Amino acid sequence: MKAAVYYGIKDIRVEDVETPVCGPEEVKVKVHYCAICGTDVRIYLSGHKKVIPPAVIGHEITGVIEEIGSDVRYPEKIKKGDKVAVVTSIGCGRCKMCSKGFYNLCPDTKAIGYFYPGGYAEYLIIPTPAVEQKAVIKLPEGISLKEGALIEALSCAINGQSYLNIGRGDAVVIYGGGPIGFMHAVLAQAEGAAKVIMIDPAYERLEKFGKNFGDIILLDPKKVSVKEEVRRLTDGYGADVVITACPAKQAQIEGLEILGSKGRISLFGGLPKDDSFINIDANLIHYKELSVFGAFASNRKDFIKAAQLISEKKIEAGKFISCVLPLERINEGIEMVRSGEVLKCVVEINKE
Repeated sequence: MKAAVYYGIKDIRVEDVETPVCGPEEVKVKVHYCAICGTDVRIYLSGHKKVIPPAVIGHEITGVIEEIGSDVRYPEKIKKGDKVAVVTSIGCGRCKMCSKGFYNLCPDTKAIGYFYPGGYAEYLIIPTPAVEQKAVIKLPEGISLKEGALIEALSCAINGQSYLNIGRGDAVVIYGGGPIGFMHAVLAQAEGAAKVIMIDPAYERLEKFGKNFGDIILLDPKKVSVKEEVRRLTDGYGADVVITACPAKQAQIEGLEILGSKGRISLFGGLPKDDSFINIDANLIHYKELSVFGAFASNRKDFIKAAQLISEKKIEAGKFISCVLPLERINEGIEMVRSGEVLKCVVEINKE
């Protein structure tokens, strides 16, 4: 089969590799699409401790079931030919977090596209632990395999917002104008937010993609004071919710400062591992009764909700997809995502 094999930093080669064999407790998927994630770009540029070359990465996957192992007893009936998405986070199945279904928070999580081979290949084996954790999600009616490639990213935004209780009338500020930032924006709109404000120093890019997503207020932090503009736009109150969908210290620090009383902030975008400390005024949290949340990856329930939102057209997946490229052009796609030229690039592995 054809696969894009990661050999090291800036070294991904599309080549013929052995087609994997489905074991008795595994499921084999014929991959149709795998969207390029910002994490894939970081692996390409800097590596990842859980990706040991040579490896096949890619975790925003949709495809069709090719084979089901003879010993698989899946609680939700799946069969050959079913259109599916694949849950990324696979836990150990034994720890406290796994017992609660939080496989993304397992201290020994082994994710598809990192520890396990990923979706930039014609075929993918869903390993036994993933099958046991029901990591194969049947796609509902009304969603194409190409649209389904956005489920994983959207599921992460859903997980992040699950803590924030966004409601009618809220003013929501989002730092970061990438695909995740815009997913947070449309989710907040769907929950009834009165104002959605997005901030990104790459303002031309923000304007380029922002026009596709309705009534979003766009701010250029190089030209305006974000604090003053948010105060003005909220009648002096401040934001109800802030989401930092970018790996920037300043966004986290400023995000706390622009919250109004009872405000909630999600530190959605992680900081670089070697530079992850920030200085904050703890009295802001104390006197305003602010809530600070983290968010990392997602779980099966978030995938299911994401699939439903896309299938019901509450989230218009097509607005996020800037380009579709064949597997042979994956390096080009990664560079396009890295440069910000596209919002979301989907790699087509096998045609529908």
